[in-house]
Amino acid sequence: MKFIADENLGIRVPKYLKSLGFDIVAVKEIAQGRLDADILDIANKEQRILITLDKDFGELVFKQKLIHSGVILLRLKDESVENKEKVLLRELKSKKKFENKFTVISDPKKGRITSQ
Repeated sequence: MKFIADENLGIRVPKYLKSLGFDIVAVKEIAQGRLDADILDIANKEQRILITLDKDFGELVFKQKLIHSGVILLRLKDESVENKEKVLLRELKSKKKFENKFTVISDPKKGRITSQ
């Protein structure tokens, strides 16, 4: 699986995941300041799963029906870099399939929602 990290994840999270061998690029490095629809298009063209904190991608996928290769939306109470790294590493190592799905990952007590 290939990933693209939205700007709101910062630069440390994608660098951390890359250091662990994940194929991930950061929007901050390749397309900073672009519109959300453009980011989704870039991710789709490169067959990358978008990792974001931005709920607006839900509107683009579900209301505007934009095509995507997969979106992981993080909804965490603790948005510290360390917690984002911990949660993402746990989920990405779990062997779950994120391709072509819109996945919401929330705090453990709230559970996880996955849909097409």
